[in-house]
Amino acid sequence: MTITETPPPAHAATVGAPILEARGVTMRFGGLTAVKDVDMTVREGEIVGLIGPNGAGKTTFFNCLTGLYKPTEGVVTLGGEVLPPKPRAVVVAGMARTFQNIRLFANMTALENVMVGRYCRTTSMALTSILRGPKFRREEEATRARAQELLEFVGLGGSAEHLARNMPYGDQRRLEIARALATDPKLILLDEPTAGMNPQETKQASDLIFRIRDSGLAVVVIEHDMRFIFGLCDRVLCLVRGEVLVEGTPGEVQSDPRVIEAYIGGGDDDDDDEDDSAPAGSSDRASHSTEEKL
Repeated sequence: MTITETPPPAHAATVGAPILEARGVTMRFGGLTAVKDVDMTVREGEIVGLIGPNGAGKTTFFNCLTGLYKPTEGVVTLGGEVLPPKPRAVVVAGMARTFQNIRLFANMTALENVMVGRYCRTTSMALTSILRGPKFRREEEATRARAQELLEFVGLGGSAEHLARNMPYGDQRRLEIARALATDPKLILLDEPTAGMNPQETKQASDLIFRIRDSGLAVVVIEHDMRFIFGLCDRVLCLVRGEVLVEGTPGEVQSDPRVIEAYIGGGDDDDDDEDDSAPAGSSDRASHSTEEKL
C-alpha cells in the first residue's frame, strides 16, 4: 500500500480562539460504552474532520455535543459557557447541525424550511403571532428575506417555492445546511454531508463548506469519503470503538498505520444508532476510499 501526500485545504483561514471544547465526554448505554473519554477542541475559522469506521461512535458523539444525549460523563462548552443537554438551548447558544438522514419538512417549500430555522432568533410571543401584529409582521418579513439570502448562499436561490420533497437529493442536502445556517450559529456540525452524492455534487459541497468557513463560522464534519475529508479539513480526529485513536493534520492522520488498520482491518460493526445509521454501502465506500488515499 502506498501513502500519498494530501495538499493542505484550499483557502486556509486564520484560526482563532477555541469556540467549542469537549472534555472527557463519555456516553454509556447500559453496559455498552459508545463514546469513551473523548476530548475535542474546535477553534474559530477552523474545519475539523471526525472520521472512523462504522460503529466508532461518531454520531453518538455529535448527539452528545448537540444536546440530543446527556453525556454520562464529561462537559461541553461553547464560547466558554457550559452547554445544557437540551437541543433548543444548544441551538440558541450558537451550535447548529445537520443529520445523516435528511430531516426536512417535506410538504413545505425550500423557503419555508429555512424560515423554520430562523424562528429561534425571533421574539414575537404567541398572542402577537396569532393576531399578526406589527412586530410579528416585521419579524416575518425579516425572516423571509434572510431565508432567501441563505438559499442564494447555498446555490438554491431559484428553488425557493419548490416543495422540499420534490427537490433533487443534492439540493435537499444543501437546503438542510441553509436551514442550519438560519439559526445564526457560531459553529455548524455536518453529519455526512456528501452521503449519496456524485462527484460533482461532492465538489459543490466542498466549495460550500469553504464558503461557510470563510464567512466566519467553525465547522465540524463527519464523513466516510476520505478524499473529501483530507482535502477539506485543517485537522482530523479518528475515532475507533468510541475512543480517539489519533488527532492531527490530514497528512499525519492518513499516514498513521493505526488509521490504516482501523479501516482495512475493522468497520464490521453497525453504525452508532438506528435513527442515524449510515447509508447502505458506506462501510465499503470508506474502505475503498481509504485504500486509495491512505
